[in-house]
Amino acid sequence: MDYLKEYQRKLVPVNEAMKAIKSGDLVHYGEFVMCSSYLDAALAKRIDELYGVNIRTTTCPFMPQTVLADPERKHVIYQDYHMSAASRKLHDRNMCNYVPLTYHEGPGFYERGYVKADVALIKVSPMDQHGFFNFGTSVSFTPQVCDTASTMIIEVNESVPVCLGGCRESIHISEVDYIVEGDNQPLIQLPELPISDIDKKIAAIVMAEIEDGACLQLGIGAMPNTVGAMIAQSDLQDLGVHTEMLCDSFVDMYEAGRITGRRKQLDKCKMVYTFAMGTNKLYDFLDMNPCCAIYPVDYTNDPFIIGQNDKVMAINNAIEVDLYGQVASESSGIRHISGTGGQLDFILGSYYSRGGKGLICLTSTFTDREGNLQSRIRPLLTPGATVTVPRSINYYVVTEYGIAMLKAKSTWQRAEALIEIAHPDLRDELIKEAERMHIWVRSNKTD
Repeated sequence: MDYLKEYQRKLVPVNEAMKAIKSGDLVHYGEFVMCSSYLDAALAKRIDELYGVNIRTTTCPFMPQTVLADPERKHVIYQDYHMSAASRKLHDRNMCNYVPLTYHEGPGFYERGYVKADVALIKVSPMDQHGFFNFGTSVSFTPQVCDTASTMIIEVNESVPVCLGGCRESIHISEVDYIVEGDNQPLIQLPELPISDIDKKIAAIVMAEIEDGACLQLGIGAMPNTVGAMIAQSDLQDLGVHTEMLCDSFVDMYEAGRITGRRKQLDKCKMVYTFAMGTNKLYDFLDMNPCCAIYPVDYTNDPFIIGQNDKVMAINNAIEVDLYGQVASESSGIRHISGTGGQLDFILGSYYSRGGKGLICLTSTFTDREGNLQSRIRPLLTPGATVTVPRSINYYVVTEYGIAMLKAKSTWQRAEALIEIAHPDLRDELIKEAERMHIWVRSNKTD
């Protein structure tokens, strides 16, 4: 095949490519920063003539113009597998729905035929000499979406880094129906998150748990990034990486010599991930870098794969934890905040890992709208809150007041351990509630 001739044959204006989308189609956007605002804007121009179009994505970082053009949802139903800040705002306006999933199962939704894309709109890097387009910074289940799509439309963007795999990080021109050359807009960069003194206290407690040769997973948020910054300035040696998200702090740790991957049992000397989000520092680091390996999420997040590396340190945030040990990381009551993502995968996988630890980290308190101090360690989860990690799977919980290990503990032992790391001013009330719930005994410590 003459790849250049095939490229020219399939190259069309963006408005021509959008004609492939029909009423009732399931249209799949890319994932994370690989969502194409260029293709979305072109589809938005047609939206009034289409009905019943379903759009799915994973953590789209912007509000799609297709969705904003149809606030009454007469033409488009928009769904996100893991809510971004933009999707959360749309959800508050009843303009976006969440698709629940345990992240490592995502590819199976397509392989088993539970969902099938009619049209896939995917942003890619320029074609190489072998006829391949690289999926860039996200392959969690983009390859499986493309496998099922009846029509494949790709936007070629010169700003997309070539992220080496792993597995299935590219698509061949023979699998593509339409090629669009986009506006080459740079990938969206995440803003730097403010780091509080409490974040630093929690991170310092986490740092005490990390040993030389540990294998790191960091979730999204200021606190995991704080841990990364502290590791970069530490004397830890031969750390490995097996994570769902790669962020800027991994670059800092690598360049400081903390990450080598030499002690990993799987993918030795490789930083394994399924998507990356950060700044240009991260995207430039990833481009053609053989020390990094991007894989679909059914590999990176499979708990049994995770557990084959020793000393897995899974570090994630939460919104609240109840005295039974249930973790809510997705919603505040019925208000949707995020998704299950890989938190459950990595807490479970860390337990399978020899010497592994799965840490749920949260500040002990928050201030409500009335200015009252409220505990994030609660007797019961807020009504309507989604359980992200069941009490039977939860492992460690960390606040600025300490760390609680919950495995093999009864309900009263869990209540005691969690109350001991709650805010001191709120512990007495938690004890009263624990007594009322029959998970407290008179011999319990109260200080």
